[in-house]
Amino acid sequence: MDAPRPVTGPDPQLTFAELGTPLHAATFVVLDLETTGGPPAGPDPTGTDPLAAPRPDAITEIGAVKVRGGEVVGEYATLVDPGMAVPPQIVALTGITTAMISDAPRLAAVLPGFLEFCAGAVVVAHNAPFDVGHLRAACRRHGSAWPRPPVVCTARLARKVLTRDEAPSCRLSALAVLFRAATRPVHRALDDARATVDVLHGLLERVGGHGVSSLEDLLALQVEVTPAQRGKRHLADAVPHAAGVYLFRGPADEVLYVGTSNDLRRRVRSYFTGSEKRARVRDMVGLAERVDWVECAHALEAEVRELRLLAGHAPRYNRRSRYPHRGWWVALTDEPFPRWSVVRTPRDDAVGPFGRRPDAVRAVEALADASRLRPCTQRIPARGGRGSPCALHGMGRCGAPCAGLQSTEDYSLAVAGALALVHGGSDDGLVALREKVATLAAGERFDDAATHRDRLAELAGALARVQRLSAIACAEELIAARPDGTGGWELAVVRHGRLAAAGTARRGVPPMPVVDALVSSAETVRPAPGPLRGAPPEEVAVITRWLERPGTRMVRTTTPWAVPARGAGAWSGWVSQAREAGRGAPGPAADREPAPGPRVPAGPTPADRGPRRRPREPP
Repeated sequence: MDAPRPVTGPDPQLTFAELGTPLHAATFVVLDLETTGGPPAGPDPTGTDPLAAPRPDAITEIGAVKVRGGEVVGEYATLVDPGMAVPPQIVALTGITTAMISDAPRLAAVLPGFLEFCAGAVVVAHNAPFDVGHLRAACRRHGSAWPRPPVVCTARLARKVLTRDEAPSCRLSALAVLFRAATRPVHRALDDARATVDVLHGLLERVGGHGVSSLEDLLALQVEVTPAQRGKRHLADAVPHAAGVYLFRGPADEVLYVGTSNDLRRRVRSYFTGSEKRARVRDMVGLAERVDWVECAHALEAEVRELRLLAGHAPRYNRRSRYPHRGWWVALTDEPFPRWSVVRTPRDDAVGPFGRRPDAVRAVEALADASRLRPCTQRIPARGGRGSPCALHGMGRCGAPCAGLQSTEDYSLAVAGALALVHGGSDDGLVALREKVATLAAGERFDDAATHRDRLAELAGALARVQRLSAIACAEELIAARPDGTGGWELAVVRHGRLAAAGTARRGVPPMPVVDALVSSAETVRPAPGPLRGAPPEEVAVITRWLERPGTRMVRTTTPWAVPARGAGAWSGWVSQAREAGRGAPGPAADREPAPGPRVPAGPTPADRGPRRRPREPP
């Protein structure tokens, strides 16, 4: 594994293509909308059908011109029926009358085709926030996904590159005169879009003097860049175009920030442009003195290296994954009558990790109900206690070992059931909790039912997570491969849930000799106590997601990769429904209306609990 390489000096001058997407290769869709007036509005406040209700922001005409390399490659124009009369002042401005649009299609029929026309292109408009805002609102109302294209505003761009003497006004009509546009803007969509094309081309001829040589530079020019960002741009000069991890270092050589990317140079360069809007990251860039990087074989290795560097350096400008072993676990205590307890160090029977202690405490409460182990914290000798049983004994929720009413042999049966629940041997405890939720709901104790439902969902989710990850961590060695998209293979050697080696077999290279070389040089991993054998949970989760992606193949493994047939993973559908129902619950419990009650999803069927072994097939 290579050490981070510092920047030692500038590389030779970069080619035009290396700096980003060349402007001549970018596709622009220059658009203009005519509306009935007003800014885009939100959902219909009346509660009526938002698609049929008349709106003051309705679109009446769409015009667009697609250009690439300075040439027009397509045009789009249509009138749109807004479902309302066009106001007189809009008729006077645009010449579009209610009679003209009475037979036009509605926006719901026009929008999908227009979005397809814009697909993969940079959207350009004069005063773009107005036009883009209308389109985004239309997508939201009509159930279409807004594609979030890059946007260029010619009005904002003109203010950046033109002086006041050249352009006292940045209105479209004034800029069209300045750049001798072939089409005069007349407040009709297609004509205005054609005029904006000429304005765009005129502005592109001026941006070279502002250091713009790529599409990325053009987009960044529209946004304010701090002097500190602009002055540190040279730090990216030696960073390669490769997948890996980058580290920003400060004046004392301390690591300020760690990130990962499939293209290191492009990602690092973005920190010195206006595309970086996070205030804390801008502060970090102002302190940075150099950038180190580690090239990686593929994305999995980059993600794992990032996690390890975050754990090793705990950079103050990163907000996540700095303390991988900080978490709360729930495990059985070591005493004659064990109970569930919140601990910091995981054991083999632990459930977790939980990010917050209150979450772990709720899991303790749910596990106590599911396994019928005592919830009290007193120490009880092996012969049993001599006190008086508490109310839980009268409720049938505890055998009262504190009063000598339950022997260690009888109690051990409940412990065995608890361990079976944790390890996936049985989900009877989850079934019992679901039945309790149903009973509470049937008795119209809706608040209690909702509380127990949410607690059960948290417990089932935590059990499923630890069972899923421990299936990887228990394997002494697991070797997997997945296609790299170019006819080769990405290879990974995993030992006890940690990435021990990573590499690639290029197209035409036999993969098995590469696998053997990786295995012989792989990191030695010694397992530790706990369900994840000492591996950081986030690293095991990253590896598991990579293994579960379609196309990944098992080369070989010392332990069959399988999750328990009766484990909590079969409850994933129930957990999703329960969480969705919980999100839909209104306000605090005291404010809820008791009538409807919480949704209680049905549990998994026997078919859901079928064997779930992973395939083992060589590349």
